[in-house]
Order: sequence, then structure tokens, then C-alpha cells
Amino acid sequence: MGVQTKFLATREDDLEALKDTLFLKTGVDGVYARTGLYEGVVEALTALISTYRPKTAEVLRFPPVMSRAQLERHGYLKSFPNLLGAVSCLCGDERHIRGIVNRFVEDGESWTDELEAADLVLAPAACYPVYPLAAARGPLPAAGLTFDVAADCFRREPSTDIDRFQSFRMREYVRIGTEAQIHAFREEWIALATGLADRLGLTYTVDLASDPFFGRGGAIVAQSQIEQALKFELLVPVRSAESPTACMSFNYHQDHFGQTWDLKTADGDVAHTGCVAFGMDRLAVAMFAVHGADVETWPTSVREALRI
Repeated sequence: MGVQTKFLATREDDLEALKDTLFLKTGVDGVYARTGLYEGVVEALTALISTYRPKTAEVLRFPPVMSRAQLERHGYLKSFPNLLGAVSCLCGDERHIRGIVNRFVEDGESWTDELEAADLVLAPAACYPVYPLAAARGPLPAAGLTFDVAADCFRREPSTDIDRFQSFRMREYVRIGTEAQIHAFREEWIALATGLADRLGLTYTVDLASDPFFGRGGAIVAQSQIEQALKFELLVPVRSAESPTACMSFNYHQDHFGQTWDLKTADGDVAHTGCVAFGMDRLAVAMFAVHGADVETWPTSVREALRI
């Protein structure tokens, strides 16, 4: 036990030193200024993942905010209300807003009590805006649709762990089509992604997983998700083998988004959807945790794959 405890302490010290090398603290846990060393690897990973882009994929890049009404329709509030970040603003005419600001400046009165919810929320995942866009086009072509999407995302999970961010980048390949097309897409991508992880020199496992549904009722939903094998994750032991970090996920949403947005296949059936998601910041952290802070000493094969 003493040896194991010593090992864990050493690992934690190493990761803390690595965090100080890669990031600058902003005063908020899980929100960092990112160094050029770190960003160079993120950019290299982004370029490598782009070489895997399906030939038929339509490229879309989304801002870090999205429609509040759309997120409500997605059902996100029911499943993950504790993770959501909403945009709020000071509203009204100049006299009203100036009064709020002056009371804060002169008397220290709270200005946040006067905020009003805007029609925007912080995007919790890169794929959410694509489903209403696809539905607006009408029935899907027989081959379905594939998208390459990315966005800066937010989830309210403050933590000092090196692999957990509140603000993070997500890249996804999204598939919309028949149930058979989605199953084939996910199986293909599990194979492709493990090959990608091999090229990156990562130690990993692929295992069944569930999303962090909220509350006691959410535990039942999560168990059902596992029993139906709707989600797999590629896990890298960044902090420990016992608590590995999910760096990629392979998700089958069944017909949830099809029902929500009235997405129809070419035959008029409700469409199914799935996606493969890359946590860009977690992948980059995993690369440094596995290979070290000096990119020049990384294995030649890894550097060649990343072209760095």
C-alpha cells in the first residue's frame, strides 16, 4: 500500500508540473490560458483527424453559443441541467443599465441580480446545432448525411484535474440515416479511432460507457444506456489506470434526434443518428501525459503522424 501511495503522489506531482507547463491559471478552475507548446499539439491533432474525414462529410464550424430554444427542445435540461451554462445580459434603456452599474461601482450592490436570460446558451456539445439544420432540408438522401463539426463547448464541471475543463474543444463526425447506416458508421469508427490512437502511441481501452445523467433518475437512464450499448469510449490512463480519461466517444442516439426534429429518411421513416466525438483538449493532455512535455523527445512515429 505504501508503494502504491508513493506512486500516486509522484504521478500527481508530475501532472501538476505538466499543467504548469501547458497552461496559465485564470483564477477559475478548469479554465486556462493555453501555451504555444500545447496549442501546437492541438493544431497537429486537428490536422491529423481531418485526414480521416469521410469523403461525403459536409464541414460546419459552430460558435461557442447556440439557441436556447433548440437546446430546450433537445431535452438537455431534463438530462444535464447541472452542466448547462446560459447567457444572461443587462437589459433595458441606458438609464436603467447605468443605474445598476453605478450602484455596483459606488455602493458595491450586486449587478448580477439584474441579469435577464438571453436567447443563447453555451454549447455543451458540437453536434447539437446540426440536427435542426439537417431537418430543415427535408427528407434525407438515400445515402444519409455526414457532417464534420467542431465547436468550443462548455460544461459546468469546475475541477483542478489536468484532464477536466469547463471550456473545451470538441470535434465530431456526425452521421444521420437509417439504423443500419448508423450501426455501420459506429463500428467503422471504433476501428478507425483505435488505429488513430495506435499512431499516437497511446495506451488505451475501449469500453461501454454512459453519459453523466443528472440525479437518481439519471442513474437508471445511464444503466439503460450501458445495457443497450449505446455509448463506447476510448479511455487513456492520464491520471491513473483505475480512473482513465475518456478522449473519444462513439455514440448511437437511436431515433431521439430524429423524433425531436422530425428527421426523415428517404423512405419516410424516422432517422437515426450517431457520432464519433474527439475531446481535443483531453487528447492533447493525454499526449503530453504519455510522452512527456518535450515534444522533441516523442517517438519518431508519433511525430511523423502529427507532422511536428
